[in-house]
Amino acid sequence: MKILYISHLHPPADEPLKNMGGMQRVSLQLVKTLSAREDVELTTIGQETSWDYIELKTMRFLVDLYTRLPVLAARLKPDVLLFSSMVTAALAPVIRERVDVPMVTINHGHDVTMNMAPYQWYLPKVFRNLDGVISVSSATREACILRGMHADKGTALPNGFEADALTLSLPKSQAVQMLGEAAGKNLEGRPILLTTGRLVLRKGHEWFINEVLPRVKSPVEYVIIGDGPEMQSVVEATLNSTCRERIHLLGRQSDELLQAAYVAADLFVMPNIRVAGDMEGFGIVMLEANVAGTPVVASDLEGIRDVVRNGHNGYRIAPGEAGLFSEKIDDLLDGNLAELSESARNYVGSTFTWEQVSQRYLDYLKSVVVNYRLHQHNTW
Repeated sequence: MKILYISHLHPPADEPLKNMGGMQRVSLQLVKTLSAREDVELTTIGQETSWDYIELKTMRFLVDLYTRLPVLAARLKPDVLLFSSMVTAALAPVIRERVDVPMVTINHGHDVTMNMAPYQWYLPKVFRNLDGVISVSSATREACILRGMHADKGTALPNGFEADALTLSLPKSQAVQMLGEAAGKNLEGRPILLTTGRLVLRKGHEWFINEVLPRVKSPVEYVIIGDGPEMQSVVEATLNSTCRERIHLLGRQSDELLQAAYVAADLFVMPNIRVAGDMEGFGIVMLEANVAGTPVVASDLEGIRDVVRNGHNGYRIAPGEAGLFSEKIDDLLDGNLAELSESARNYVGSTFTWEQVSQRYLDYLKSVVVNYRLHQHNTW
């Protein structure tokens, strides 16, 4: 199968860590997996850029593609054109008449729910001119339907992780030592709760610090790795917390330390809250934690529901229920955590590797191509 893949936000090769978010990591891993398959011929058009002035850079990238993409599609003759997000898929309405190739997009959550009136007005036009839509979760697919996508046009397929991660063998004692050095505190013998990812409002860091952590009876240490627009609010919540000596804000860290943190942690917490105009499309960090044998306690919201299966790789808690959240943390720390840890690794290893997920991608893309050839230019 010949795929022409378009992404507006791949990190520059010389500074990947500084500019890598969850969506970027997923995109690069998908490209790597598809490129390695013998039954796929993948051509990638990507904008390699930092986060600086990203809106302006992306606009220039899209304007350039308006002219260039139809020419490339005519020359390369791909079976399908695959956009990495709704941002790049915004080209679909304006190039539809000049591209005789089925067009499919992947969407991730926020790129669907973004709370901007002109953007929301334009989304139905994008959906009408696409031939297929891959949403990273059932919740994201439902958000697309609410915004004008025909239900039969889209499917929900999960993100994945690289199977090599299952063979990483960092001893827990070494991981705890590495994390302790980064936190400036000896963490040996202390239960560790971990949160990673961008500090944005929907992640619920401030709510967790204010409402949940004081209720946890176990003497836990709470480690937060990541940066983002809510950093100052999280810092203030930490300074005002009665648990402030046990909260460690480490900011953005290397992949090496991030992997050590996943291994060192006893539980990964994802205390998301509802935020208008935003949503958790999937939550790849939960898979990364599970791969290291760390179970998840997370809010029962949006794309999280497609990742966490109660009793297998963690537990979902009703959003906003601070008492239930803290009780579950204490119950797991006091119970047979080793058994749940092993279960978490086995569950994600049998469900979410990119090798497994990429086959589902290809099966769907093939069905779109067949349908397109039967009903060319039929928009619905």
